[in-house]
Amino acid sequence: MGQGGYSWRADPAVPAFPDDRPLVLFDGDCALCSGWARTILKRDRAGLFRLAPVQSPLGQALMAHHGLDPDDPSTMLLLEDGRAFGKTEGSIRVASRLGWPHAAVTVLRLIPRPVRDAIYDQIARRRRLFPGRRWCALPDAGLNLADRVLG
Repeated sequence: MGQGGYSWRADPAVPAFPDDRPLVLFDGDCALCSGWARTILKRDRAGLFRLAPVQSPLGQALMAHHGLDPDDPSTMLLLEDGRAFGKTEGSIRVASRLGWPHAAVTVLRLIPRPVRDAIYDQIARRRRLFPGRRWCALPDAGLNLADRVLG
């Protein structure tokens, strides 16, 4: 993720997409990750974030571009202002904009990133154990998905 700003624009393997707003890539096959994506859509009343499942062609290309295994997505990825943020930093950046109680997670920045990312990795390894709906299930009624979900 150490590539320059908006580096995906010059990558012919990445399909063109609107990158004028933050994009959250998430594991659409993981109930925990899909639940987080639904939470973002519900709590982001201003429509700031766009989302795309890692399993989509766009998600696959962006994960590969940033050196992440698109077939084993162990992290969500936030693309914002031409930069990529994964693991806890990406999650904290998203949550901080969703209002209370989600914004309270910014306190996690007091924990050194390697420590909090190690905890994130432990949860990611077990994420498929969490019960719930996957993204491929019908989205919640009332969610306005126009221009918010890419793929």
